[in-house]
Amino acid sequence: MGQTLIQKIVARASGQETVTPGEIVTCQVDLVMAHDSSGPRRWGPRLKELGVGVWDPDKIVIMTDHFVPAIDRESAEILKVTRDFVKEHGIRRFHDMEGICHVVLPENGYLKPGMFVCGGDSHSPTGGAFGCYMAGYGAMDMTAVVATGEIWLAVPETIRVNWSGSFGDCVVAKDIMLFLCRELGMGNSFKAIEYGGDTVEAMPMAERMVLSNMAAELGAETGLVAADHTTLDHIRAHGGEVDDEAVKWRSDDDAPFEAEHHFDASDLTPYVAAPHSPENSAPVTDHMGQKIEQCYIGACVGAKLEDLHMAASVLKGRKVSSDTRLLVAPSSTKITAQAAADGTLEILTEAGAILMPTGCGACAGLGAGLLSEGETCISTTNRNFRGRMGHNDSYVYLASPYTVAASAVTGRIADPRDILAETL
Repeated sequence: MGQTLIQKIVARASGQETVTPGEIVTCQVDLVMAHDSSGPRRWGPRLKELGVGVWDPDKIVIMTDHFVPAIDRESAEILKVTRDFVKEHGIRRFHDMEGICHVVLPENGYLKPGMFVCGGDSHSPTGGAFGCYMAGYGAMDMTAVVATGEIWLAVPETIRVNWSGSFGDCVVAKDIMLFLCRELGMGNSFKAIEYGGDTVEAMPMAERMVLSNMAAELGAETGLVAADHTTLDHIRAHGGEVDDEAVKWRSDDDAPFEAEHHFDASDLTPYVAAPHSPENSAPVTDHMGQKIEQCYIGACVGAKLEDLHMAASVLKGRKVSSDTRLLVAPSSTKITAQAAADGTLEILTEAGAILMPTGCGACAGLGAGLLSEGETCISTTNRNFRGRMGHNDSYVYLASPYTVAASAVTGRIADPRDILAETL
């Protein structure tokens, strides 16, 4: 019997020919990623108590993205701890205030097919878009990883999700994931979700990253997309080196999937998830008219350059409603520069959008843009549980950049297809 992609990666990392779902193995880690919230401030005291350093500073990547820019003394201290740790341990792959970790990592060509990567953030599965294993681990496990370079793992079963056909107007990967949260639920723990089909194969890497990122919302350990030449081209364009042979990192034709699902992309419409769960999703038409105090285009999953282009296509020549506010926080400084160079930021700000610093910001309930009691927001982010973006009694709807931008125009949840159909 063949092996799934996740089995092949875990087998290589554990030094075995093959592995079986449920088998417990010890894997050698190729790369570690953490940020200012999950990394040095958590690891440092434990490493000192153990009397050890980091096993290989060249295999550790650290970002500052949660507490940037510092808005109070606590934030400033967390950032100082991070910067001091990097200097003390000789970690050269340090990206300070350059953007959100899940976006900065592939922007620098760090991820390659077949790698085994541990991330100190729950949305670390984003890396699986590059044909590698990447999952999120807690601070205690990550301390052990940075000290030893190893982690134990129960080999996960794989759920295969196939999409065929072409998207309709204003439908994107975010709509797929909101649909899947409803259809597959959020209880897929200890599973790997592998996405495939001609719809996925036609996606650029930025959209594939959405699929892998929100595998976390499905409750899965990780989400993967098999490597192809789109993968390799992206890695090389961002400074990484990868062999053509890397396209062999894919599941065998007779791989043992626990379950296999087939969906038609042409049947999908723009989706919206209502408070307080991504699973609480439905077509946008079910939510139209809901009054919105804030629209937010940000986060690792919703403010890449392609996402800003989506929003700009809706907002060009239009204005943000006086009944709401639109905040835009690009996912990285590189994206901000690109959006400035190609005129996207001009379109957004002329429409009335407020440009925010790059970083996790309001998505993680940090920094500027938090919600007050009773306020309602529609956001391109990936989570909307109670209190996620501010007050416990605020309300967050999730949607694509198209739908968020359309809602900014009307001040209420709107179908972007209707807005684009209007004559300017």
